[in-house]
Amino acid sequence: MIALTVSLQVVPGHRDAFLAAIEENAERSFTDEPGCRYFDVVCDLADDHHFVFHEIYDDEAAVEAHRAAPHFKVWREAAAQHVVPGSQINTLAERLFHHS
Repeated sequence: MIALTVSLQVVPGHRDAFLAAIEENAERSFTDEPGCRYFDVVCDLADDHHFVFHEIYDDEAAVEAHRAAPHFKVWREAAAQHVVPGSQINTLAERLFHHS
């Protein structure tokens, strides 16, 4: 499995609109992409404009399918108005194990 982690800052005053956009993206990822297994969004308690997403996909092909999905283009355009330019960091990694 492949883990995609995204860290970013949201423009002050844009939190609610950003959350609505990311929730739509997550819902569409699950309904439109068979390789999407997990989508988590957390907010820093010390800075409520700093968000981290953690997504799990079957493999790199599933990540590429996510990036090519029509709803992802909509997400990128919607998010651009809410994200502080230059704040986004994406990390793609192999998921080694999960414990819960």
